[in-house]
Amino acid sequence: MKSNQAKARVSQLRIIAGEWRSRRFTFTEQPGLRPTPDRVRETLFNWLSSDVPGAHCLDPFTGSGALTLEALSRGAASALAGDLSRDVVHTLRGHLQTLNCDRAEVVQQDGLSLLASTPPRRFDLVFLDPPFHQGLLEPACAALEANQWLADEAQIYIESEQPPSQLALPDNWQLHREKRAGQVWYSLWHRQD
Repeated sequence: MKSNQAKARVSQLRIIAGEWRSRRFTFTEQPGLRPTPDRVRETLFNWLSSDVPGAHCLDPFTGSGALTLEALSRGAASALAGDLSRDVVHTLRGHLQTLNCDRAEVVQQDGLSLLASTPPRRFDLVFLDPPFHQGLLEPACAALEANQWLADEAQIYIESEQPPSQLALPDNWQLHREKRAGQVWYSLWHRQD
C-alpha cells in the first residue's frame, strides 16, 4: 500500500565557529524555509565578531535555527527564537538539549504575533529572515521599534528578496553593510537611538 504523504526531506546545517564549531544538525525542510548558507553566515559573523559575545539575540523567524545556534556558539548571552512550525520548534529545542545549552528559549509562535507582544527584555542583536513574498519583513521591522524590542544601539540583520535601498525601514536604522548571494540580499543595520 502506497502512502499518500510525501517523505519529508531532511537537510543539514553546520555550526561554523565557537564552542560548538563543526557540529552538524539535521532539520526537516519546510515550505518557505531558507537556511542561511554557511558562507553568508560566515560573512555576517565576521561583521559582528566583537558584538556577539554577551549579546541578547532575537530570532523571530528562526526556521532551521542556524543563526541562533551560531550566535550561541560564539558566546551570545541568550537567545529568543520563534517559529510557527511545531516541528521546527521541537527540532531546535532538541538541538539545544543535545548541546546542553540553557541560554535559549524557543517558542512556537508566528513572528509577527511574537513581535506584537510585550518583550521579555530589549535585544542587542536581531536576525530577521522571514519567508519571502509574504510581506512580513517591513511589518516586523516596524513592530521591533513600536513595541520596544531593541536595545539603544541594537544591530539588525536582514535577509530580503529586494535590495536594502528599496526597503521601508525605521528612520533611525542606518545601513552598515550589505551583500548579495544569488537571489538573496543580506544586510546589517545599526539602530541609532
